[in-house]
Amino acid sequence: MDILLEASDYYVFDKVYAKLLPKTNNNLTVYDSNYNFGNTFNLISSQLSKLQTIDEVYGMPKVFPATEFIDASWLCRSNIVREFLTMTVLLTIAGWLAYFSVATLAYFTIFDKKIFNHPRYLKNQISLEIHRAFTAIPVMVLLTVPLVLLELKGYSKLHGSLSDVFDDKKLLIFQSISFIMFTDCGIYFIHRWLHVPWVYKLLHKPHHKWIVCTPFASHAFHPVDGWFQSLPYHLYPLLFPLHKVLYLGLFTFVNFWTVMIHDGAYFSNDPVVNGTACHTVHHLYFNYNYGQFTTLWDRLGRSYRRPDDSLFIRNNKEEKKQWDDQVKGMEEIRIVLEGKDDRSYS
Repeated sequence: MDILLEASDYYVFDKVYAKLLPKTNNNLTVYDSNYNFGNTFNLISSQLSKLQTIDEVYGMPKVFPATEFIDASWLCRSNIVREFLTMTVLLTIAGWLAYFSVATLAYFTIFDKKIFNHPRYLKNQISLEIHRAFTAIPVMVLLTVPLVLLELKGYSKLHGSLSDVFDDKKLLIFQSISFIMFTDCGIYFIHRWLHVPWVYKLLHKPHHKWIVCTPFASHAFHPVDGWFQSLPYHLYPLLFPLHKVLYLGLFTFVNFWTVMIHDGAYFSNDPVVNGTACHTVHHLYFNYNYGQFTTLWDRLGRSYRRPDDSLFIRNNKEEKKQWDDQVKGMEEIRIVLEGKDDRSYS
Protein backbone atom coordinates (compact mmCIF):
# COMPACT_ATOMS: atom_id res chain seq x y z
CA MET A 1 0.00 0.00 0.00
CA ASP A 2 2.95 2.36 0.51
CA ILE A 3 3.65 2.29 -3.24
CA LEU A 4 0.01 3.18 -3.95
CA LEU A 5 0.08 5.94 -1.34
CA GLU A 6 3.32 7.42 -2.66
CA ALA A 7 2.08 7.42 -6.24
CA SER A 8 -1.17 9.13 -5.24
CA ASP A 9 0.74 11.74 -3.22
CA TYR A 10 3.06 12.41 -6.15
CA TYR A 11 0.32 12.77 -8.76
CA VAL A 12 -2.55 14.23 -6.72
CA PHE A 13 -2.47 14.68 -2.96
CA ASP A 14 0.72 16.75 -2.50
CA LYS A 15 -0.97 19.46 -4.59
CA VAL A 16 -4.35 19.01 -2.88
CA TYR A 17 -2.94 19.36 0.65
CA ALA A 18 -0.70 22.26 -0.43
CA LYS A 19 -3.78 24.11 -1.68
CA LEU A 20 -6.12 23.23 1.19
CA LEU A 21 -3.62 23.32 4.09
CA PRO A 22 -0.65 25.42 2.96
CA LYS A 23 2.32 26.23 5.12
CA THR A 24 2.47 29.72 6.58
CA ASN A 25 5.58 31.88 6.61
CA ASN A 26 6.17 30.87 10.22
CA ASN A 27 6.75 27.25 9.44
CA LEU A 28 8.04 27.46 5.88
CA THR A 29 10.88 25.21 4.83
CA VAL A 30 13.04 26.08 1.82
CA TYR A 31 13.49 23.01 -0.38
CA ASP A 32 16.00 22.33 -3.16
CA SER A 33 16.24 19.64 -5.83
CA ASN A 34 19.00 17.73 -4.00
CA TYR A 35 16.58 16.89 -1.16
CA ASN A 36 18.34 19.35 1.18
CA PHE A 37 16.20 21.31 3.59
CA GLY A 38 17.49 24.63 4.84
CA ASN A 39 16.23 27.71 6.64
CA THR A 40 13.78 25.51 8.52
CA PHE A 41 11.74 27.41 11.06
CA ASN A 42 9.71 26.06 13.92
CA LEU A 43 9.73 22.34 13.08
CA ILE A 44 7.18 20.58 15.23
CA SER A 45 8.89 20.06 18.58
CA SER A 46 7.36 16.67 19.19
CA GLN A 47 8.84 15.40 15.95
CA LEU A 48 12.30 16.66 16.83
CA SER A 49 12.09 15.31 20.35
CA LYS A 50 11.60 11.84 18.94
CA LEU A 51 14.78 12.33 16.88
CA GLN A 52 12.93 11.68 13.64
CA THR A 53 14.92 12.09 10.46
CA ILE A 54 13.90 14.55 7.75
CA ASP A 55 12.74 11.57 5.67
CA GLU A 56 10.43 10.47 8.47
CA VAL A 57 9.07 13.95 9.10
CA TYR A 58 8.35 14.80 5.49
CA GLY A 59 7.73 11.37 3.97
CA MET A 60 10.45 11.65 1.34
CA PRO A 61 9.82 9.70 -1.86
CA LYS A 62 11.22 6.22 -2.37
CA VAL A 63 10.14 5.64 -6.00
CA PHE A 64 8.86 8.93 -7.41
CA PRO A 65 10.96 12.11 -7.58
CA ALA A 66 10.28 15.05 -5.31
CA THR A 67 8.33 18.07 -6.51
CA GLU A 68 7.89 21.61 -5.20
CA PHE A 69 4.65 20.49 -3.52
CA ILE A 70 6.17 17.81 -1.29
CA ASP A 71 6.81 20.29 1.53
CA ALA A 72 4.15 22.88 0.75
CA SER A 73 1.57 21.75 3.34
CA TRP A 74 1.87 21.74 7.13
CA LEU A 75 0.23 18.30 7.01
CA CYS A 76 3.29 16.36 5.85
CA ARG A 77 3.19 13.01 4.05
CA SER A 78 4.03 10.93 7.12
CA ASN A 79 1.38 12.56 9.31
CA ILE A 80 -0.97 9.79 10.41
CA VAL A 81 -4.07 12.00 10.05
CA ARG A 82 -3.12 12.80 6.46
CA GLU A 83 -2.42 9.12 5.74
CA PHE A 84 -5.81 8.18 7.20
CA LEU A 85 -7.64 10.77 5.12
CA THR A 86 -5.73 9.96 1.95
CA MET A 87 -6.16 6.19 2.25
CA THR A 88 -9.87 6.59 3.00
CA VAL A 89 -10.43 8.64 -0.16
CA LEU A 90 -8.09 6.50 -2.25
CA LEU A 91 -9.49 3.12 -1.22
CA THR A 92 -13.10 4.29 -1.48
CA ILE A 93 -12.56 5.46 -5.06
CA ALA A 94 -10.59 2.30 -5.86
CA GLY A 95 -13.36 0.17 -4.34
CA TRP A 96 -16.06 1.89 -6.38
CA LEU A 97 -14.03 1.66 -9.58
CA ALA A 98 -13.22 -2.03 -9.07
CA TYR A 99 -16.81 -2.88 -8.20
CA PHE A 100 -18.51 -1.00 -11.04
CA SER A 101 -15.97 -1.88 -13.73
CA VAL A 102 -15.76 -5.61 -13.06
CA ALA A 103 -19.47 -6.09 -12.25
CA THR A 104 -20.53 -4.13 -15.34
CA LEU A 105 -18.14 -6.09 -17.55
CA ALA A 106 -19.49 -9.38 -16.18
CA TYR A 107 -23.07 -8.19 -16.59
CA PHE A 108 -22.68 -7.39 -20.29
CA THR A 109 -20.51 -10.39 -21.20
CA ILE A 110 -21.14 -13.59 -19.24
CA PHE A 111 -24.11 -12.96 -16.94
CA ASP A 112 -27.12 -15.12 -17.88
CA LYS A 113 -30.07 -12.72 -17.89
CA LYS A 114 -32.58 -15.56 -17.85
CA ILE A 115 -32.29 -15.29 -14.09
CA PHE A 116 -34.62 -12.26 -14.31
CA ASN A 117 -37.44 -14.80 -14.75
CA HIS A 118 -36.55 -16.74 -11.61
CA PRO A 119 -39.40 -16.64 -9.05
CA ARG A 120 -36.99 -15.34 -6.40
CA TYR A 121 -35.56 -12.49 -8.43
CA LEU A 122 -36.42 -9.27 -6.61
CA LYS A 123 -38.28 -6.24 -7.87
CA ASN A 124 -35.67 -3.63 -8.93
CA GLN A 125 -32.95 -5.98 -7.71
CA ILE A 126 -29.99 -4.53 -9.63
CA SER A 127 -30.66 -0.99 -8.41
CA LEU A 128 -31.02 -2.31 -4.86
CA GLU A 129 -27.72 -4.21 -5.15
CA ILE A 130 -25.90 -1.17 -6.52
CA HIS A 131 -27.26 1.13 -3.82
CA ARG A 132 -26.29 -1.30 -1.08
CA ALA A 133 -22.74 -1.73 -2.44
CA PHE A 134 -22.20 1.97 -3.21
CA THR A 135 -23.13 3.03 0.33
CA ALA A 136 -21.37 0.11 2.04
CA ILE A 137 -17.96 0.49 0.39
CA PRO A 138 -16.99 3.82 2.07
CA VAL A 139 -17.91 2.46 5.52
CA MET A 140 -15.99 -0.77 4.89
CA VAL A 141 -13.02 1.37 3.90
CA LEU A 142 -13.24 3.48 7.08
CA LEU A 143 -13.16 0.30 9.16
CA THR A 144 -10.27 -1.12 7.12
CA VAL A 145 -7.94 1.90 6.99
CA PRO A 146 -6.57 1.36 10.56
CA LEU A 147 -5.31 -2.06 9.41
CA VAL A 148 -3.80 -0.46 6.31
CA LEU A 149 -2.03 2.11 8.50
CA LEU A 150 -0.48 -0.71 10.53
CA GLU A 151 0.95 -2.01 7.27
CA LEU A 152 2.19 1.45 6.27
CA LYS A 153 3.82 2.07 9.65
CA GLY A 154 5.93 -1.06 9.41
CA TYR A 155 3.96 -3.43 11.65
CA SER A 156 3.48 -5.95 8.85
CA LYS A 157 5.81 -8.37 7.11
CA LEU A 158 5.34 -6.76 3.69
CA HIS A 159 8.61 -6.48 1.79
CA GLY A 160 10.11 -5.79 -1.60
CA SER A 161 9.86 -3.08 -4.23
CA LEU A 162 8.76 -2.59 -7.82
CA SER A 163 12.23 -3.39 -9.13
CA ASP A 164 12.58 -6.80 -7.48
CA VAL A 165 9.02 -8.08 -7.94
CA PHE A 166 10.08 -10.94 -10.27
CA ASP A 167 13.44 -11.74 -8.66
CA ASP A 168 12.26 -14.91 -6.91
CA LYS A 169 9.38 -16.44 -8.86
CA LYS A 170 9.22 -19.54 -6.64
CA LEU A 171 8.78 -17.34 -3.57
CA LEU A 172 5.98 -15.38 -5.26
CA ILE A 173 4.19 -18.60 -6.20
CA PHE A 174 4.53 -19.92 -2.65
CA GLN A 175 3.26 -16.64 -1.16
CA SER A 176 0.31 -16.58 -3.56
CA ILE A 177 -0.76 -20.13 -2.69
CA SER A 178 -0.30 -19.63 1.05
CA PHE A 179 -2.25 -16.34 0.90
CA ILE A 180 -5.16 -18.04 -0.88
CA MET A 181 -5.18 -21.01 1.52
CA PHE A 182 -4.91 -18.83 4.65
CA THR A 183 -7.67 -16.45 3.59
CA ASP A 184 -9.88 -19.31 2.40
CA CYS A 185 -9.68 -20.85 5.86
CA GLY A 186 -10.27 -17.55 7.66
CA ILE A 187 -13.24 -16.56 5.52
CA TYR A 188 -14.83 -19.99 5.93
CA PHE A 189 -14.95 -19.69 9.73
CA ILE A 190 -15.96 -16.01 9.70
CA HIS A 191 -18.66 -16.70 7.10
CA ARG A 192 -19.97 -19.67 9.05
CA TRP A 193 -20.06 -17.54 12.22
CA LEU A 194 -22.07 -14.93 10.28
CA HIS A 195 -24.73 -17.61 9.81
CA VAL A 196 -25.27 -18.05 13.54
CA PRO A 197 -28.93 -16.94 13.69
CA TRP A 198 -28.54 -13.79 15.80
CA VAL A 199 -25.41 -12.68 13.91
CA TYR A 200 -27.10 -13.46 10.60
CA LYS A 201 -30.09 -11.27 11.38
CA LEU A 202 -27.85 -8.47 12.66
CA LEU A 203 -25.17 -8.42 9.93
CA HIS A 204 -25.36 -11.01 7.17
CA LYS A 205 -29.02 -10.94 6.18
CA PRO A 206 -28.64 -7.89 3.86
CA HIS A 207 -26.31 -9.89 1.62
CA HIS A 208 -28.74 -12.82 1.53
CA LYS A 209 -31.50 -10.50 0.39
CA TRP A 210 -30.27 -11.66 -3.04
CA ILE A 211 -31.43 -15.29 -3.26
CA VAL A 212 -30.49 -15.33 -6.93
CA CYS A 213 -27.63 -12.98 -7.73
CA THR A 214 -26.38 -10.64 -10.40
CA PRO A 215 -22.72 -9.50 -10.55
CA PHE A 216 -23.76 -6.34 -8.70
CA ALA A 217 -24.58 -8.41 -5.60
CA SER A 218 -20.87 -9.13 -5.08
CA HIS A 219 -20.19 -6.17 -2.76
CA ALA A 220 -23.76 -5.58 -1.61
CA PHE A 221 -23.10 -6.26 2.09
CA HIS A 222 -23.81 -4.73 5.42
CA PRO A 223 -20.47 -2.85 5.78
CA VAL A 224 -19.52 -4.55 9.05
CA ASP A 225 -20.22 -7.92 7.44
CA GLY A 226 -17.97 -7.01 4.51
CA TRP A 227 -15.26 -5.81 6.92
CA PHE A 228 -15.32 -9.06 8.89
CA GLN A 229 -14.94 -11.10 5.72
CA SER A 230 -12.02 -8.94 4.58
CA LEU A 231 -10.06 -9.41 7.83
CA PRO A 232 -8.05 -12.47 6.68
CA TYR A 233 -6.67 -10.47 3.74
CA HIS A 234 -5.15 -7.95 6.16
CA LEU A 235 -4.16 -10.42 8.86
CA TYR A 236 -2.00 -12.43 6.47
CA PRO A 237 0.69 -9.73 5.89
CA LEU A 238 0.70 -8.95 9.61
CA LEU A 239 1.68 -12.57 10.30
CA PHE A 240 3.56 -13.81 7.23
CA PRO A 241 6.05 -12.34 4.72
CA LEU A 242 4.40 -11.07 1.52
CA HIS A 243 5.76 -9.03 -1.36
CA LYS A 244 3.98 -5.68 -1.35
CA VAL A 245 3.45 -5.62 -5.14
CA LEU A 246 2.06 -9.16 -5.02
CA TYR A 247 -0.23 -7.98 -2.21
CA LEU A 248 -1.80 -5.37 -4.53
CA GLY A 249 -2.11 -7.98 -7.26
CA LEU A 250 -3.82 -10.46 -4.94
CA PHE A 251 -6.21 -7.77 -3.74
CA THR A 252 -7.18 -7.10 -7.35
CA PHE A 253 -7.69 -10.83 -7.92
CA VAL A 254 -9.91 -11.06 -4.82
CA ASN A 255 -12.19 -8.35 -6.22
CA PHE A 256 -12.45 -10.16 -9.55
CA TRP A 257 -13.18 -13.44 -7.77
CA THR A 258 -15.87 -11.89 -5.56
CA VAL A 259 -17.72 -10.60 -8.61
CA MET A 260 -17.21 -13.83 -10.53
CA ILE A 261 -18.83 -16.10 -7.93
CA HIS A 262 -21.96 -13.92 -8.08
CA ASP A 263 -22.23 -13.65 -11.87
CA GLY A 264 -24.41 -16.73 -12.50
CA ALA A 265 -22.14 -18.03 -15.28
CA TYR A 266 -21.61 -21.76 -14.72
CA PHE A 267 -18.60 -23.17 -16.53
CA SER A 268 -17.39 -26.00 -14.31
CA ASN A 269 -18.65 -28.21 -11.51
CA ASP A 270 -15.14 -28.57 -10.12
CA PRO A 271 -15.01 -30.60 -6.87
CA VAL A 272 -12.11 -28.49 -5.52
CA VAL A 273 -12.75 -24.91 -6.64
CA ASN A 274 -15.53 -23.04 -4.86
CA GLY A 275 -16.77 -21.34 -8.01
CA THR A 276 -19.94 -19.65 -9.14
CA ALA A 277 -22.15 -22.73 -8.91
CA CYS A 278 -21.06 -23.45 -5.34
CA HIS A 279 -21.79 -19.89 -4.29
CA THR A 280 -25.16 -19.98 -6.05
CA VAL A 281 -25.99 -22.98 -3.85
CA HIS A 282 -25.00 -20.90 -0.81
CA HIS A 283 -27.40 -18.08 -1.74
CA LEU A 284 -30.21 -20.52 -2.56
CA TYR A 285 -29.88 -22.81 0.45
CA PHE A 286 -28.09 -20.57 2.99
CA ASN A 287 -26.34 -23.21 5.13
CA TYR A 288 -23.89 -24.67 2.60
CA ASN A 289 -20.67 -23.75 0.78
CA TYR A 290 -19.27 -21.04 3.05
CA GLY A 291 -15.81 -21.18 1.47
CA GLN A 292 -14.36 -18.47 -0.75
CA PHE A 293 -11.85 -20.17 -3.04
CA THR A 294 -11.96 -23.93 -2.41
CA THR A 295 -14.34 -26.57 -1.11
CA LEU A 296 -11.73 -27.89 1.37
CA TRP A 297 -13.11 -26.37 4.57
CA ASP A 298 -16.73 -27.04 3.61
CA ARG A 299 -15.84 -30.70 3.17
CA LEU A 300 -14.01 -30.80 6.48
CA GLY A 301 -16.84 -28.91 8.19
CA ARG A 302 -19.54 -31.04 6.52
CA SER A 303 -21.18 -28.01 4.94
CA TYR A 304 -20.40 -28.83 1.30
CA ARG A 305 -23.33 -29.25 -1.08
CA ARG A 306 -22.54 -30.24 -4.65
CA PRO A 307 -24.27 -28.02 -7.23
CA ASP A 308 -26.96 -29.73 -9.28
CA ASP A 309 -25.90 -30.76 -12.77
CA SER A 310 -28.97 -28.92 -14.11
CA LEU A 311 -27.17 -25.61 -13.51
CA PHE A 312 -24.76 -26.48 -16.33
CA ILE A 313 -27.35 -27.39 -18.96
CA ARG A 314 -27.73 -24.74 -21.68
CA ASN A 315 -31.25 -24.01 -22.94
CA ASN A 316 -32.73 -26.26 -20.28
CA LYS A 317 -36.37 -26.99 -21.13
CA GLU A 318 -37.05 -28.08 -17.54
CA GLU A 319 -35.73 -24.81 -16.15
CA LYS A 320 -39.05 -23.51 -14.76
CA LYS A 321 -39.72 -26.78 -12.92
CA GLN A 322 -36.18 -26.76 -11.52
CA TRP A 323 -36.60 -23.19 -10.33
CA ASP A 324 -39.83 -24.17 -8.57
CA ASP A 325 -38.01 -27.07 -6.92
CA GLN A 326 -35.24 -24.67 -5.84
CA VAL A 327 -37.79 -22.35 -4.26
CA LYS A 328 -39.46 -25.20 -2.39
CA GLY A 329 -36.14 -26.45 -0.97
CA MET A 330 -34.94 -22.93 -0.25
CA GLU A 331 -38.09 -21.92 1.64
CA GLU A 332 -37.79 -24.88 4.01
CA ILE A 333 -34.38 -23.57 5.10
CA ARG A 334 -35.09 -19.82 4.85
CA ILE A 335 -38.14 -19.82 7.09
CA VAL A 336 -36.16 -21.44 9.93
CA LEU A 337 -33.33 -18.92 9.58
CA GLU A 338 -35.31 -15.76 8.85
CA GLY A 339 -38.96 -16.27 9.68
CA LYS A 340 -41.31 -14.03 7.73
CA ASP A 341 -40.01 -13.09 4.26
CA ASP A 342 -39.79 -9.29 3.86
CA ARG A 343 -38.53 -9.34 0.24
CA SER A 344 -40.53 -7.98 -2.69
CA TYR A 345 -40.28 -10.20 -5.76
CA SER A 346 -40.74 -9.35 -9.40
